Amino acid sequence: MTKLSRTLLAVASVMLLGVFAFPLWRINLIAPQYPEGLGMLIRINTVTGIKPNDLANINGLNHYIGMKPIEADAIPELRVMPWIVAGLAALGLIGAAAGSRRVLYGWLGGFVTLGAVGLVDFWRWTYDYGHNLDYEHAIIKVPGMTYQPPIIGTKQLLNFTAASWPDLGTVCLGVAFALGIAALVIARRPRTAGRTASIALAAVASACSTAGPRAIHYTHDTCDYCRMTISDERFGGQFITSKGKVHVFDSIECLAAFYLVNGTSADGEQVWVTDYAKPGRWLQAESAVFAHGNIRQSPMGLNVASFGADADTATIRRDLNATIMRWSAVLELVRRERLASAQHSEQYVAAR
Repeated sequence: MTKLSRTLLAVASVMLLGVFAFPLWRINLIAPQYPEGLGMLIRINTVTGIKPNDLANINGLNHYIGMKPIEADAIPELRVMPWIVAGLAALGLIGAAAGSRRVLYGWLGGFVTLGAVGLVDFWRWTYDYGHNLDYEHAIIKVPGMTYQPPIIGTKQLLNFTAASWPDLGTVCLGVAFALGIAALVIARRPRTAGRTASIALAAVASACSTAGPRAIHYTHDTCDYCRMTISDERFGGQFITSKGKVHVFDSIECLAAFYLVNGTSADGEQVWVTDYAKPGRWLQAESAVFAHGNIRQSPMGLNVASFGADADTATIRRDLNATIMRWSAVLELVRRERLASAQHSEQYVAAR
């Protein structure tokens, strides 16, 4: 192995440890009676709520449909997974120190096996909780209804919209695997190491950029709907198609209008909005809270701003004299207020 390939393997092994700092997956539940939403974070060794009482509330709701409570102690994989990941990281560091290509092969093989088994087990876990219900003691009984959330994407479960997406821990795993592949390619073709490393690092950067929203260049980028310059980081958003194409917008209403015409709800589509209270922080639209009211300097005049699910909605409602709504209500508002006229309809079609 070359020095560069050993370095990449060492960095990849350290990246694996990111799963101990960040959640692997998140599941959000949104319903009219829970305008702020409920959320669950799946970590390498436990399951927690996004907000302090979320997991308890989710288990309380699950009781009504006969679903067993979600308890980390009842999931044996959460006790085993930390040791497996730590062992894989240690193996990679040993391989990097020894310069052993054979260890590198074993590291990548173990990584692929771990990823495949993990995804299958995650699906089995959600299937078990969503299908094996205690109908005898269930309060809400819908014949033929099951409650398995999606692995990736959104799904309607009674009056709840369940949204399931990878979190930063999984991004760390993806970057680590890409670096491991780069180390293997360079180890096998040392003469072209420099060029291959550049291509591999560019691929990693591309993968990271499509994993979430990209940076907007304020006062330079233009809105993909209204064509105005994006200048205020408190507003705006991004729509990422299932093929990875990124569209940027200067306001919530431009984003919503574009999505109404161009969105397909296909797996892989992402809708992101900025946090009005914490500029620079990106939020998934499905899990964000929106305020429609006295929002000063709203770029396109509809006076809609987005906030994180942890925001104090009572204060927002009082200070901004605003109505609190979810993403689906924002879409309906924009459909009614901005897509009603033929002039706007023609403009949206032209923007496609």
